[in-house]
Amino acid sequence: MYITLIILFLSAIFFMSGKVRSDLVALCALVLLIVSGILTPEEALTGFSNSVVIMMIGLFVVGGAIFQTGLAKMISSRILKLAGDSELKLFVLIILVTAFIGAFVSNTGTVALMLPIVVSMAMSSQINVSRLLMPLAFASSMGGMMTLIGTPPNLVIQEALTSAGYAPLTFFSFTPVGLVCVTVGLIVLIPLSKMFLTKKGDKTRKGKKNKSLKELAGEYQLFQNLCRVQVESKSPLAGKTIQELNIPQRYNAGIMEVRRQSSSSRRHFFKTMSQEMAAANTVIQENDILYVLGDFSNVKRLAEENALKLLDTHTAEGAVESKSEELEFTEIGIAEIVLMPASNLVNKPVKDSGFREKFGVNILGIQRKRQYILKNLKDEKMHSGDVLLVQGTWENIARLNDDPSDWVVLGQPLAEAAKVTLNHKAPVAALIMLGMVVMMMFDFIPVAPVTAVMIAGLLMVLTGCFRNVEAAYKTINWESIVLIAAMMPMSLALEKTGASDLVSKSLVNGLGSYGPYVLLAGIYFTTSLMTMFISNTATAVLLAPIALQSAIQLELSPFPFLFAVTVAASMCFASPFSTPPNALVMQAGRYTFMDYVKVGLPLQIIMGIVMIFVLPLLFPF
Repeated sequence: MYITLIILFLSAIFFMSGKVRSDLVALCALVLLIVSGILTPEEALTGFSNSVVIMMIGLFVVGGAIFQTGLAKMISSRILKLAGDSELKLFVLIILVTAFIGAFVSNTGTVALMLPIVVSMAMSSQINVSRLLMPLAFASSMGGMMTLIGTPPNLVIQEALTSAGYAPLTFFSFTPVGLVCVTVGLIVLIPLSKMFLTKKGDKTRKGKKNKSLKELAGEYQLFQNLCRVQVESKSPLAGKTIQELNIPQRYNAGIMEVRRQSSSSRRHFFKTMSQEMAAANTVIQENDILYVLGDFSNVKRLAEENALKLLDTHTAEGAVESKSEELEFTEIGIAEIVLMPASNLVNKPVKDSGFREKFGVNILGIQRKRQYILKNLKDEKMHSGDVLLVQGTWENIARLNDDPSDWVVLGQPLAEAAKVTLNHKAPVAALIMLGMVVMMMFDFIPVAPVTAVMIAGLLMVLTGCFRNVEAAYKTINWESIVLIAAMMPMSLALEKTGASDLVSKSLVNGLGSYGPYVLLAGIYFTTSLMTMFISNTATAVLLAPIALQSAIQLELSPFPFLFAVTVAASMCFASPFSTPPNALVMQAGRYTFMDYVKVGLPLQIIMGIVMIFVLPLLFPF
């Protein structure tokens, strides 16, 4: 028992110091428990197969998809409209929305859903994201106190009461307690978050080296020279390849890309607009939307002579709203390359460059001595030092890096591609997310929450809400996963050695003679202390029968004492590993262990003091 307590104490010291990564500290503690013989290897590794850990992995993937498809940005923009220019109003809205969702969905699931939305809001409104994410995690736990299914400790005390022959609690028996938790949380978090959570980083990024895709498009006037035309049924272009049409020679314009509605192409389970490069062998089909680069007069002549409909800037493409001046770079991107003096392309006209044939990319413009050459490109000869704006699929642009002797690719186009949201997949991500929430909310659906999350994560990948599987893996925060998985067996070690039983019984039984309020305070803060080191569910399981028996022996109602157990187990904020939501936001908010102590510990203490006086009012002794 003493060895376990020493390992726990040392772990807490290292967590607070912040000099060693938290996941490494947790792994070291786990290894020490195995080496000292307190836990077997099988027992020590149970955390890595725990359903909560598996659920966290799946929720990272779901959250990443919500961000990658632009769904987070859409939802956040609506919340921002409600908040206006008020940072305080935005803070309150985030707390209230998160608490409401947390009443019906697990707090881990709530944070995973809200995390990308809140990050997107912070970026849009230039608010420091560190101020919002820890309160977000706390609000999900507060919301869990609203309903019977909100958090596992609620179900634990329900089981303890019914086993002892008491009337079962109703679905909304917890709502008054939850409302008090949210109110206290809001009042306390507003000043604490401002004092301790706004010191990290700048609100906006400065000194950015790489041009964004939008900046590149604006620099080369792509928005001004880009028009969209739709192929109508009687158009002579339908059924012909782009090479056969010979549009550059006939109209001095070029087709950049083709978009068409697709319901069966690879990775498209739902009808969306597909975006593809205008290759020489691309066959034009009826209702295709062609993106044409050239003078408006030339594009207008092309449309009039070939029965094409010239689209205005507000026409919707299928189910996806898009404006012609807003190029999308989901599958096709742009990048700059600089021609080297020894390049074979020097003094060659653009039409003989072979870029399209060899690499599948088009040259859209040339920057030469701060002058931009954007028209009649096919006959323009390229010079040493020219900067070429090229367009192609992201894979083909990446291939340009394979030939550094002829040119150098500027910036990091693939990094820019990773930032582009797949907006056309937002409805798909929304449907999957909604399905996951429904499966987690209703007990009559025979699907476990962890299964619902795994299904949702898999569907996000299969339906193309990520560019590839690797992108999905990159959304998983492995430091948080390892931290939680490695610390979970600590509760087993404390139980196995009798440490948790000794601490809980001695503290609670020693206070019974001092009156119900002192006993209630003892139960509450004992639960609160233990939850800082072992999971809230395990703590509730340990202390619920002790609280029940203590109340019965003193001939008092067990309800306030059992509610003290569940509230204290759920309202644990002073540690990043006391609840999964706290761990989920740790990396994204760049928090240290001490940040949780500075903000979470005062909130935890104040919440406890309030509950000691409120619970007897709601559930009399």
